[in-house]
Amino acid sequence: MGDSVNLTRHFLIAMPSMADPNFAHTLTFVCEHNPDGALGLVVNRPIDMTLSALFEQIDVPLADARLRGTPVLFGGPVQVDRGFVLHTPLGNWQSTLAVTDDLGLTTSKDILEAVARGEGPEQMIVSLGYAGWSAGQLEQELAANAWLTVEADPDVLFGTPVEDRLPAAMRLLGIDFSQLSDGAGHA
Repeated sequence: MGDSVNLTRHFLIAMPSMADPNFAHTLTFVCEHNPDGALGLVVNRPIDMTLSALFEQIDVPLADARLRGTPVLFGGPVQVDRGFVLHTPLGNWQSTLAVTDDLGLTTSKDILEAVARGEGPEQMIVSLGYAGWSAGQLEQELAANAWLTVEADPDVLFGTPVEDRLPAAMRLLGIDFSQLSDGAGHA
């Protein structure tokens, strides 16, 4: 497959035609994409849980008051009972997938314990669950125009409020999100 595309470190922007309710109106960050499949996190869908509540569930007191009200995100429909932390800098945690030299996806509890002590990564997104694609599945969805793709901008991930991330990613493509409507197009 010489023409295979690697979408690691790219955003997937769900097209209005996206039928899967898990991904309608979502912005997904691809953490890993290889011939075996792909793994990503939805980064614009908060769930009804704050970091404070999540930390209570794992019996780790969250000392940093600034983080308590931070929303936990729906990362995708796979393993929704597990926490996934997308963060920079990379750091040294028990179980981390290095997305780039300074961006990691960590699933081990030690990162949350560090956050609770005020020693966590500089910037992070905490989600429950992830999005997974089997070998060739994401390529098929792209061929079916289910997604727009654009190289990810860390500022959209970490410097943009959750509700503004999708339109911000669209702007990276030079598209106004309001132009992508579910209904009939306006000529």
